[in-house]
Amino acid sequence: MSIAAQPSLRLHQNYAFFRINQSSSRNPQAHPPHRSSRVEIRASSAVALEPESTTEIQDTSYVDLFACPICYEPLVRKGPSGFNLQAIYRSAFKCRTCNKSYSSKNMYLDLTVTSGTKEYNEFQPAGTELFRSPLVSFVYERGWRQNFNRSGFPGPDEEFTMAQEYFKPAEGGVLVDVSCGSGLFSRKFAKSGAYSRVVALDFSENMLRQCFDFIKSDDTILSSDIALVRADVSRLPFSSGSVDAVHAGAALHCWPSPSNAVAEINRIMRSGGIFVGSTFLRANSSTPTFLRPFRQRITRNYNYLTEEEIEDLCISCGLINYTKKVEQSFIMFSAQKL
Repeated sequence: MSIAAQPSLRLHQNYAFFRINQSSSRNPQAHPPHRSSRVEIRASSAVALEPESTTEIQDTSYVDLFACPICYEPLVRKGPSGFNLQAIYRSAFKCRTCNKSYSSKNMYLDLTVTSGTKEYNEFQPAGTELFRSPLVSFVYERGWRQNFNRSGFPGPDEEFTMAQEYFKPAEGGVLVDVSCGSGLFSRKFAKSGAYSRVVALDFSENMLRQCFDFIKSDDTILSSDIALVRADVSRLPFSSGSVDAVHAGAALHCWPSPSNAVAEINRIMRSGGIFVGSTFLRANSSTPTFLRPFRQRITRNYNYLTEEEIEDLCISCGLINYTKKVEQSFIMFSAQKL
């Protein structure tokens, strides 16, 4: 703060500005799907110099979208308002129940249970660790992903169009792109302008760094309402019933426990929320029955499922209105929360 010399000095102090803005999401016809309860507490102070010079410092604390991955209580955010990258990474987040603080790593917000640990470390399954590699993260959109078309994947543009069709009931709401990788689809969702907020979420630190590099080179995305978050898909940092749409592109086979992940996705979605995922099938209708067990052994580092297993998984986790589109070993499926 700079203070210029003036004949007289007058101090003005303004405190205790509180605003509570609550809206119920129990009646989806009365409120848009993206509206949510928010408690905002603001405290501001100003130092005004006579006759014209005025400098104001404003600090804001309020309950935001994110929740503690330990207890799932909403995190209190302190810092500038807004959901863009710059505002979020200048903010501090804290759980009042666990008394644990969470902060950004310059490029992404770390909301894993192990965030902030100094000595403890966990080793993940081989399939998870592979995508934490700087090399794999770098080449993912530079050749790796393009090879998916050999298994029937129609390509990112067509897959995005397909997903958008499924997500029409969730337009205007909050979308979380779990296991986003380098943000291939997160950026498309943010750029579409169809959602109030987009969260690009992945467990891989290096994938999120690649995502940031892609975003900062596109001003139209950089200024949009998008956040980069590191989190575990089986411990999603959101309150129950707070999200309208969840996308998981080419991801389910990489999850250590698909059942835990789908159960978590169901938990965080609001009633009527849409889950859209795509993955590689272990076998399709044309695969001979006697070959299916052998393929599972060959690909034992990943959880490749059959069409029937994916549908059964979604239903067992409480999802309804299951639909699918299959091409060779590619499947895109959609399910809805009751």
